[in-house]
Amino acid sequence: MMLTEVTAVPGAALPVGGLIAHLRLGTGFALPEGQEVLLESHLRAAIAAIEARVAKALIQRAFLWELAEWRDPDGVAMPLAPVAEILSLSMVDAGGAEWTVAETGYRLIADRHRPRLAGRGGGLPLVPSEGRVLISFVAGFAADWEGVPADLQQAVLLLAAEFYEHRHDAGAASGLPSAVNALIEPWRQVRVLGGGGRR
Repeated sequence: MMLTEVTAVPGAALPVGGLIAHLRLGTGFALPEGQEVLLESHLRAAIAAIEARVAKALIQRAFLWELAEWRDPDGVAMPLAPVAEILSLSMVDAGGAEWTVAETGYRLIADRHRPRLAGRGGGLPLVPSEGRVLISFVAGFAADWEGVPADLQQAVLLLAAEFYEHRHDAGAASGLPSAVNALIEPWRQVRVLGGGGRR
């Protein structure tokens, strides 16, 4: 299994202004001029760290999921949630020939925490022998920052501020700050063979 981020979080969707306000409130220092690029990089790193922990995409963007076979031919849990749309499902045979499966052959079972891809009127389409399946999809809570749940927004700001304030430290601390862990805990999943119920 391989999951690839096809489109990045657009810079306009990042809460740089919110992070600037958060840093000034928390530390009382004036932000040096021209720090927006640095803050954007810390926000991207914080978003990536939190998304990896909760298996959720915060800002909507496109992903490509590649599988050698279906774990369960009746339906499989998607690697990220929430899934807004399945863009395409394609098969690639052993020789590299690729074709698109008609939308009548599959369906998305939407769920905020564990969406699934299932067959329509039966199992999922057969994967060619020694071939693979490519699933292109859009995942994320919203196209902009305002649509991200408030607790996840706060977790990102806290973690990005932590990255910024300790950017000159020689050693990186292991694990997430306790306040960030507390905010993201309700969104975490127990992963069992690629998916599981919420804690």
